[in-house]
Amino acid sequence: MSELTVTPLTVKFPHRSRRGILLGLSLPQLVLVSSALALLLVTVVSTGLVGAIVLTPLWAAIAALVAIRRHGRSLIDWAPIVTRYVHRRRTGQTMWLARPVTRPRQDGLLHLPGTTASLRVVTPAGSQAAAVHDPHQQTLTAVAHVSSRAFALLDPAAQNHNVAGWGRALAGIARTGHIATVQVLERTVPDSGDTLARHWTQQGRPETPVAGQVYADLVASAGPAAAPHEAYLAISLDLKAAKRLISQAGGGLPGAFTVMEQTTSSVAQAARSAGLMVSGWLSAREIAAVVRTAYDPKALSGLQQWSETGRAEADPAAAGPVVQVEEYDRVITDTARHATYWVENWPRTETSAGFLHGLMFTAGVRRSLSLIYVPQGLESALRDVQRKKAAIIADANERQRRGVVDSEADSVEYADVKVRERQLIAGHADVALTGLLTVSAETDALLDAACAQIETAAVTTQVDLRRLNFQQPDALTLGALPLARTAL
Repeated sequence: MSELTVTPLTVKFPHRSRRGILLGLSLPQLVLVSSALALLLVTVVSTGLVGAIVLTPLWAAIAALVAIRRHGRSLIDWAPIVTRYVHRRRTGQTMWLARPVTRPRQDGLLHLPGTTASLRVVTPAGSQAAAVHDPHQQTLTAVAHVSSRAFALLDPAAQNHNVAGWGRALAGIARTGHIATVQVLERTVPDSGDTLARHWTQQGRPETPVAGQVYADLVASAGPAAAPHEAYLAISLDLKAAKRLISQAGGGLPGAFTVMEQTTSSVAQAARSAGLMVSGWLSAREIAAVVRTAYDPKALSGLQQWSETGRAEADPAAAGPVVQVEEYDRVITDTARHATYWVENWPRTETSAGFLHGLMFTAGVRRSLSLIYVPQGLESALRDVQRKKAAIIADANERQRRGVVDSEADSVEYADVKVRERQLIAGHADVALTGLLTVSAETDALLDAACAQIETAAVTTQVDLRRLNFQQPDALTLGALPLARTAL
């Protein structure tokens, strides 16, 4: 009797479009080209061809700004990003220092730098679970600690079941209509050895001859050298989209928490079908500890030792860094340096569902990997499909009119758009996926070495990483903190 052979699922991602607004030009490029053409016309009318020839250096500079690309962007596309960075340097905004608060503190305020300064942790009456309230984006974000069996060690049938289950979970979340963002954060943290020491103290038998002393020495030496993995699931509730449900539940933050509890309960159940175990939605002090240890990894040891439960807890008022210094390619916080990458391209050929394993388990590298899912409404997704199809066809017709050779990239992109359209018509949910990878180290030299390792590992996993130069503080917030934010 032959055994049934199960083939592991494979995945392939669509080609990332580089198409601009018109003729492949982005908005800054289009504005610059239009302005240059208008200036050329005025110059020719007023001074003739001689004036246009005199301005040849200007035309060359404009052509360079539009045509020359650096790290995936044209020079003119870099202009607003670099300009904002230069402005921050000139106005002293590249250094953030936590200052003593003389006025009464707002309860639950996290005191984070930059655009997250207004975030605060709120806890409903009679509950331990908390959520992060963003008054500007009108969202309420709950964070759960999740765990699972090692995916690479599962048999193909279990892997297929978990992958399909996570797909169904995302589809259910997208169809609710009031979930703004879903974030999966998986990170490595330095281990103080406190958890292992607690277990040895409670369960161990140090009085056992020979073995007791050997185990005690092993716990003392191996615990702090470990690099455990932590995984978190953050669900962001859109308070505007859920306004009707919140009103039915009583209105205000109490009503929002009622809706959030219903949502998190269904999400936890859906996560279990994907092989994920939700061990609990975090309290205010646990959320603060996750944020604090992202900025100051060495603080984990003290937070675990001070906690009665052994799980890291911190005062929300002390969740932010004491100091943060921005450089063009990294961020320096209390005890670490951080560099954040954007996943520009996912594998475009068939690969296994566990293709990120080599990137997530790079030896000796401390990193945080965030997968940020933004649900798309069916109507808006179909409109986006039609818009992309029209742009591809229009560009192809324009090239044919000018006698330019067809681009195979356009053919691949058009095929991907058609596949997406068929999936939407079949009833599949649509989500926009963003991947961010933050590498952390204690010194600049160690950070450079760790980044080199990560970039090498990314090549083997068929993932293209792009370092987010001049945007590192915002990128760190999105990639290393479980806040389910999307604005960069």
